[in-house]
Amino acid sequence: MVTDREQQDVLLELLNSTPVVNGVVQDQLADPQAARSWQQIHGGSGTVEELSSLAEARDALQDVVRGKWSATSLASLLEGVISRPHVSPAGVSWEVDVPAERRLAVEAVMAWSAVQQTMPGRLRPCANPECRRFLIDRSKANRARWCSMAVCGNRMKARRHHQRTRDAVAE
Repeated sequence: MVTDREQQDVLLELLNSTPVVNGVVQDQLADPQAARSWQQIHGGSGTVEELSSLAEARDALQDVVRGKWSATSLASLLEGVISRPHVSPAGVSWEVDVPAERRLAVEAVMAWSAVQQTMPGRLRPCANPECRRFLIDRSKANRARWCSMAVCGNRMKARRHHQRTRDAVAE
């Protein structure tokens, strides 16, 4: 059984598959061999159709998390999906019936929804305007701003320090 944390990690990995490297946006799913490997590692088949629906879901989710699109824009990704209850001694769980080529995409949307419901406001874009990555803030204070303190956080703090030093010299 996949845990909530594992679902969140896969969602974050998918959202972060278009990083900026040396000032250029990279699509880590654009290379067919790398994409097939990603899909298979996450339980997919590795087909072109599956990749197409996964990339569509990723792009839509990125725009929703960035606030460019409303959450209702994700509805088309869930068309034809059926959810059925499964009762066991542990309680009720829901099994999703979706065509195989859309399963990873649907799971990404469902993981996003679970984060929205259980951790509202904690999935967000990195505060570095030059970064395209996302973070899930799991801290108690909910004050994380950067995808990585070692990379973006350090860069942003260094820029602020440099600006303060330059402003102090100019005065």
